[in-house]
Amino acid sequence: MMGRALAAVIAVLAACGPDKRDNTGDGGTGDGNDMPVDMCKVQDDSNGVGMCDDKAPPNSFEPELQWAWTGPDGDTFSIVSPLVANLSDDNGDGMIDLCDVPDVVVVASPSSGFPGSEGHIYLLNGSTGAQQLKIPTTVDGTVTPALGDLDGDGIPEIVTVDQMGALYVFSHTGAVKVGPGGKWAGDHYSGAIALADLDHDGSVEIIGGNTVWNSSGVVKWTAPATQASWNATTVADLDNDGFQEVVLGHAAYRHDGSQYYLSNISPGYPQVANLDADPEPEVLVTNINGLSLLEHDGAVKYQDLRPTGSPVGGTTWLRPATIHDFDGDGKAEYAMSSANFYTLYNANGSIKWSTPVSDQSGIAAGTAFDFLGDGTAEAMYADEMFLFVFGPTGQPIFSMPRTSGTLTEYPVVADIDNDGSAEIIVVSNQYPGLTPSPTVQVIKDKMDRWIQARRIWNQHTYHVTNVREDGTIPQNEVPSWTRLNTFRTNAQINGNGVCQPPIL
Repeated sequence: MMGRALAAVIAVLAACGPDKRDNTGDGGTGDGNDMPVDMCKVQDDSNGVGMCDDKAPPNSFEPELQWAWTGPDGDTFSIVSPLVANLSDDNGDGMIDLCDVPDVVVVASPSSGFPGSEGHIYLLNGSTGAQQLKIPTTVDGTVTPALGDLDGDGIPEIVTVDQMGALYVFSHTGAVKVGPGGKWAGDHYSGAIALADLDHDGSVEIIGGNTVWNSSGVVKWTAPATQASWNATTVADLDNDGFQEVVLGHAAYRHDGSQYYLSNISPGYPQVANLDADPEPEVLVTNINGLSLLEHDGAVKYQDLRPTGSPVGGTTWLRPATIHDFDGDGKAEYAMSSANFYTLYNANGSIKWSTPVSDQSGIAAGTAFDFLGDGTAEAMYADEMFLFVFGPTGQPIFSMPRTSGTLTEYPVVADIDNDGSAEIIVVSNQYPGLTPSPTVQVIKDKMDRWIQARRIWNQHTYHVTNVREDGTIPQNEVPSWTRLNTFRTNAQINGNGVCQPPIL
């Protein structure tokens, strides 16, 4: 493992980046038709998913703080998830690509997430945390932006809304490319932006709640179904017709705005994965009443389960979920908070394990990653006082103080410094009665032995196949449930690009 990490560092210094992408020219299929390619470029849409072969040495889980950053000018609160992409030319070769150090994109504001909170977008160097840019245009501090290449120049844009819900698109330099554009039709407070090519025409659509914009910021259509009070709409080709559906959760709409399904469950957060024996995806909806699972056509499999015994009320069950094969048995599970507990569920809604947390106030999500490459993934969650990493039975194996009123933020995992080893990024905001934490904290293994993750995390509803590692949005997105079958977790990568962890 140390040799792999050293080789990755040498490759970065040689300005060709660690050989962890699918650069073989055959899409990672191993058919032998390899062609010399540019090592700094992504070659496909991650559709060649081989088996992961990197493993960390025993006893390699030794987390430590890599860097911390506190926002300037009173912008010390961050209450949306950090994002990661290559947005700056760090090696001075005149190009922005995967040979550069990724940037961490943070929304920070002077308040803890009340409606209409004024925020600013900051770009931080992934290796050091040094502030590289503050975009002067104010944005809504409660909305999670999205990153993606909208104009085809090979560099991601930053997409969000202002306090009034008007769409803005910023370049990597902070210049306003679009804005103010059309407005988010519903309440955008604590919402999230998503990007996808809905109709596969080569032009990216922008989605927020029940509103769809084109890449120029013009509203294309608004779904008649009510979005959840807090929301993170996702996109998936549920009916396998070659076009993407906009999935609000309780409802879904085709790419042209026509209704695909409308169920009788309450609005909530949608997560899409294959959670049963048939090949079609399911939509897991977490709403104020509990856990519901819908078939790909909106038929209800189960509804309003509350396995932890937590009562209905406030945002107890209205929280985003994480989908992953946590135990390496080849079947996906899902995890989420219900205020006093962070719980891992089997696909049928039964409890696999449950552990205490303290999160009465928010709507936070979690994530997972197999840091050691041993086939089992560590779950992560950040409550009001701590970032937790949980072991295979839910026991905390690492905790770090962080303070938050927990709105829509959650920790993310990516290789943010291009060193061949994953890092954890978590944000904080002031919470009454607690000592304030830095706005951003990054955790690494003390010897950089953790398995490498992709170097991107581009939106709240991240599911790997929704974005290439260079920030381009696939014209024809590979259905995520046919590859890694994950949601809100990052992928491991090795010599053949994105890889599938071993099944135990």
